[in-house]
Amino acid sequence: MRTTTFFALPMLLAIPLFGGDSAEFAAWVSSQYRISPNITYKTASNAEQKLDVYWHRGEPTPRPTVIYIHGGGWVGGSKESSALALAPYLEMGFNAVNVEYRLGRVALAPAAVEDCRCALRWVVRNAETYGFDTTKLVVTGRSAGGHLSLTTGMLRTAAGFDAECISRGEPRVAAIVNYYGITDVADLMAGQPNEKSYAVRWLGSMTDRKKIADAVSPIHHVRNDLPPILTIHGDADNVVPYSHALELHRRLEAAGTKHRLHTVEGGGHGGFSSGQVATIDQTIRNFLAEQDLMP
Repeated sequence: MRTTTFFALPMLLAIPLFGGDSAEFAAWVSSQYRISPNITYKTASNAEQKLDVYWHRGEPTPRPTVIYIHGGGWVGGSKESSALALAPYLEMGFNAVNVEYRLGRVALAPAAVEDCRCALRWVVRNAETYGFDTTKLVVTGRSAGGHLSLTTGMLRTAAGFDAECISRGEPRVAAIVNYYGITDVADLMAGQPNEKSYAVRWLGSMTDRKKIADAVSPIHHVRNDLPPILTIHGDADNVVPYSHALELHRRLEAAGTKHRLHTVEGGGHGGFSSGQVATIDQTIRNFLAEQDLMP
């Protein structure tokens, strides 16, 4: 196992925390965390899928852990470009796992869903080594990463996406924080009113793409024993329709699932103002505290 305290620190230098002193924050991260980059958790489609682990120094005692899944419409993005999103969780004292997955150019749907489910199982399987508290796992992501955080936390093994994973059993997360994630993939397919090019590319020309789209859509996996779900979505989002958040909210409400919808008024697809970000961060803290998930 290779460990370094320098991986991703150039990205962390841009974080406006610690009174705006980014160098101080980077030094603090280095003093508090070990960073183990590019650990292979799965090999599929002749490609190794990797993740990065940020884990507290000292003995690896169990700690709340966030699993972050990057966005990019399932066809772009990278874990490296999303490292800044870990900052609020590191500041709160979480361990963190930053996950990559097969993009559409490597493998079409549902490969990304399968990979993230295997990443969750890797976290559970390696909990003792890195100090992951498997009773306090939070999965989160933005856009396509929001969708994948939902499927990672909502799906059961019986859904059929875990066959390539190493471990058995039924892994569970304690909470899901969904930033403007897709909840109805079929709604974005070719020929639909909300057609999006990234969804068309991810589904490709498979003859059963509608069946696959429904199978990986969070709205079709709502039930009353799900982990608590926080959804954050701008009502002016033109990349992932705000209606996706509303429909998920409606179904979770009907199922009696613990959840919250935080609407960013006038907010687009991210790019929120500093005030909006501060409110979102506090909402997340409150939500995690309510679930007894704060370190």
